[in-house]
Amino acid sequence: MKTPRYLVPFDVRRLPWRTADVLIVGGGVAGLRAAIEAGRRSRVVLAVKRGRTDSNTQWAQGGVAAALDRGDSIRSHVEDTIGAGKGIADERVVRTVIREGALRVRELMEWGTRFDRERGAIRFAREGGHSRARILHAHGDATGAEIARALLEKVRAEPNIVVLEHTFVLDLLTRDGRCVGAIAAGPDGQLQGIAAPRTILATGGIGQLYRETTNPDVATGDGLAMAHRAGARLEDMEFVQFHPTALYIAGAARALISEAVRGEGALLRDRLRRRFMPDYHPDAELAPRDTVSRSIVRQMRATDDTQVYLDLSHLPGAQVRKRFPGLVALCRTYGLDIARDPIPVRPAAHYHVGGIQIDLRGRTSLPGLWAAGECACAEFHGANRLGSNSLLEGLVFGTRAAQDAVRQKLPEVRTPPAVSFRRTARALPPALDLADVRASLKAVMWREVGVERQADGIERAIQAIDFWKRYILPCVFESPAGWELQNMLEVSGLLAGAALARQESRGTHHRVDFPETDDAKWKRHQIL
Repeated sequence: MKTPRYLVPFDVRRLPWRTADVLIVGGGVAGLRAAIEAGRRSRVVLAVKRGRTDSNTQWAQGGVAAALDRGDSIRSHVEDTIGAGKGIADERVVRTVIREGALRVRELMEWGTRFDRERGAIRFAREGGHSRARILHAHGDATGAEIARALLEKVRAEPNIVVLEHTFVLDLLTRDGRCVGAIAAGPDGQLQGIAAPRTILATGGIGQLYRETTNPDVATGDGLAMAHRAGARLEDMEFVQFHPTALYIAGAARALISEAVRGEGALLRDRLRRRFMPDYHPDAELAPRDTVSRSIVRQMRATDDTQVYLDLSHLPGAQVRKRFPGLVALCRTYGLDIARDPIPVRPAAHYHVGGIQIDLRGRTSLPGLWAAGECACAEFHGANRLGSNSLLEGLVFGTRAAQDAVRQKLPEVRTPPAVSFRRTARALPPALDLADVRASLKAVMWREVGVERQADGIERAIQAIDFWKRYILPCVFESPAGWELQNMLEVSGLLAGAALARQESRGTHHRVDFPETDDAKWKRHQIL
């Protein structure tokens, strides 16, 4: 068992402690669903880094996929998911998630989630990679926020759940080879211990490793970093999905423009107003996301431009404004009428397919630790996530991890684990500008480990990351800005190393110097 490393010194005898049957870290769809499930029979502490509504789930516009429509089938959804996975999705996992996911979505409806309807029936939309319309949306393009609202209401109604907001979980604690809780910093920055025989990580994604991302500021890979420091295995770190269409306007956040917009009929055009996707794929704008992202990058290069454009002007204006109210409001603030004006877009880091290795029960390789949602890798997505499958996966594995955790007959952790970590604080380099290091990291990851990759570029990224790590990781910081940067550097190094090792192109991982898929050598997963 690997000896754990910690970000900050601590003495367990001097820390304030709280205890729980289950500690859950992260307040997105997976964390909330896990808390609801565990809270039925156990005392739960749910720790979230910012407020209750700060998560990738809140930003999820696209929808949730479920085989619920008449004429659709579990089999069809499974086949689409396996096809998107490019040969390395685990069929048993896929079948389990798709089957149980349909039940979880029906459950959301029973809990008051208001999905969009047409003539009294659920309105299903089609997205790229799906063979038929099976995507449920809420309020047009606010599906994640609506699902989170319904889950949060259930959490608030459960007396067994204590929510700790603005609580940064720094590291996991282990004793005798088991995870027994965590060290966290509260809103005042003071360290505290949370003792729990069961911990579920649901910390979300890694989008902030990249200069261009649709993810909120909280997506800094904290769960992956702390799991790695504690000795848990990571898997398929190289697979990062880049959403093809993020809003690209100076001064604007890289807001995701949902695949549903293309599903509704939007066309992609270059600066010459030429529609180009039919040149790259027979499904044109509805091709899989990785194909669309690479096509946009190549078209930008061919036209010497920094963006392409989404065009909805050929669609009825009233239909567009009703279907995408959030996008209408966002673009209006920048003087764009989406029913008339082309929308400038380009790819952005959107979803991490790899993560903490888990099995079908959500168990990691570290006893006492489970994981769910985007921070986890169950081999459900394979090498590429099928659009709108992520909320589904979060619901299923949030439920499964909690069910398995509370079934385990484990002794309560009534006293602080007998572990302390002391280190002489290394002086910070003079006038250290953390924001500058963070921006430099994001730029090199985008440039060298982004949509298209090759060995010399990845090696340059690794050299830069290793250099930054030499003077950043030994430092002891006292605020989230430093802790996040340390986590980002750790995860970036692991991701870049995995990208260099996989000498082929598969799914979201495209190597310019190895453009073909090599099943003989690489139809497998990478375990760290």
